Amino acid sequence: MTKQDFQTLTQNVVLLDGATGSNLMAAGMPKGVCTEEWVLAHKDVFQALQRGYVEAGSDIIYAPTFGGNRINLTMHHLQDQIKEINTRLVSYSREVADAASRKVYVAADITTSGKMMEPAGDMTYEAAFEMYREQIEILKNAGVDLIVAETMINIEETLAAVDAASTVCQLPIMCTMTVDADGSIFSGGNAIEAAVSLEAAGADAVGVNCSVGPDQLISVIRNIRENVSIPVIAKPNAGMPFIDDQGNAVYSMKAPDFAKHIKALIDAGAGIVGGCCGTTPEYIKEVATILER
Repeated sequence: MTKQDFQTLTQNVVLLDGATGSNLMAAGMPKGVCTEEWVLAHKDVFQALQRGYVEAGSDIIYAPTFGGNRINLTMHHLQDQIKEINTRLVSYSREVADAASRKVYVAADITTSGKMMEPAGDMTYEAAFEMYREQIEILKNAGVDLIVAETMINIEETLAAVDAASTVCQLPIMCTMTVDADGSIFSGGNAIEAAVSLEAAGADAVGVNCSVGPDQLISVIRNIRENVSIPVIAKPNAGMPFIDDQGNAVYSMKAPDFAKHIKALIDAGAGIVGGCCGTTPEYIKEVATILER
């Protein structure tokens, strides 16, 4: 996909997929394991989930490469397999997208290093840039259609991802920060500042994911929309979770209510929407119905 193709696609509302991690855990993935390694061993479970999203109406599905950077894989002693892991994981999503009866795009999913950036921590811009450059080059060669940096908690680290992407490919890159209901970012700054900076750096779409429920993001989305000229993304959780007796996060917002609130976010300026933690293909189907798909 070229950047021009992306601009054409986003002339209408684009529907993303929903959660991956919370659904894999519901399907039996234990806590604390390397998600990427578990998916490699459970291809059928993952592809069934992604087929569900395609059937529900998703235009873009996220490859399960979220933690496929060298820093995260090193924690699981898998750093020497970084190319094989990312390439195989992209192929899982590619197979689902290519088998669809309509055009479905595959986004390479990347995220934060998990380390604090300077001066709060030891992670430098240069180290983040190299981490992203390595993974994005592998993902590009694996055949993804676009890049998405999601669940980001630091503006500078996200800028490193955008800069790295521009050095190895011309694929579109979407960026979503994780924010509080007031738009503030964990490491400092806010969603509006991040969006403006990322657009200036060359991001093709900006917004928020994970964070809170869709009912709490209307003002955040509206403020981002008023300050950028590129598409705005909203991929929230299924409301705010509570922790049950087994220590599991339980999301109480039902699919019809989620879709209703997503419609409000679209009215506030979101042009690319989907779901994060707690959402399933049922949630995406409800959104598709509201979009009259």
